[in-house]
Amino acid sequence: MEKAFSEADREAVYRAIHERRDMRHFVSDPIAPPVMQRLIDAALHAPSVGFMQPWRIVRITCAHRRAQLRDAVERERLLTADALGERRDSFMRLKVEGLRDCAEVLVMALMDGRENHVFGRRTLPEMDLASVACAIQNMWLAARAEGLGMGWVSLFDPQEVGALLSMPVGARPIAILCVGHVEHFYDAPMLETEHWAKRRSIEECVFENEWPSAKD
Repeated sequence: MEKAFSEADREAVYRAIHERRDMRHFVSDPIAPPVMQRLIDAALHAPSVGFMQPWRIVRITCAHRRAQLRDAVERERLLTADALGERRDSFMRLKVEGLRDCAEVLVMALMDGRENHVFGRRTLPEMDLASVACAIQNMWLAARAEGLGMGWVSLFDPQEVGALLSMPVGARPIAILCVGHVEHFYDAPMLETEHWAKRRSIEECVFENEWPSAKD
């Protein structure tokens, strides 16, 4: 039995991967409920270590709570700028979030009680975080396929946001996700077009058999 996708389906998968962008600019039109449900379902079908499914999603529908999250992000944005030293001014010119205009705000978090899950985590406890990252990537690719943008905001104090959302001890927010319609997708990653950084080459990222020595 043929196991590979059809050529058109394969191209669609790779297109979503290559055209996915960390979006910061949105229009506020609402997302149809069935589409939003599909995005969340895509996240929940991500792989997870030991099938622990450590993701928890808090959907922010309260305007006041969204404003509180935006304030938390702004405080951390200023602290991050100060920590960047000579790159402070360049950083401050970047748009780092779309919380004001996006249709949906989701906070992705790690569940509490994770110490009880040791399958695949005994020596690599951070695999729970890797699992949630897979859930976020699933949603990101699904959003792109639906014609929606998504942005991952990581500028916040986890303790502050956890307290704001009444998370139990042991749970931890790891991402604020902005999801919504966009006028257009960036032709390239925004930080690349803003000359903040550029994508690394295959030669820089892929090694054979061992890590290359500094003298190679």
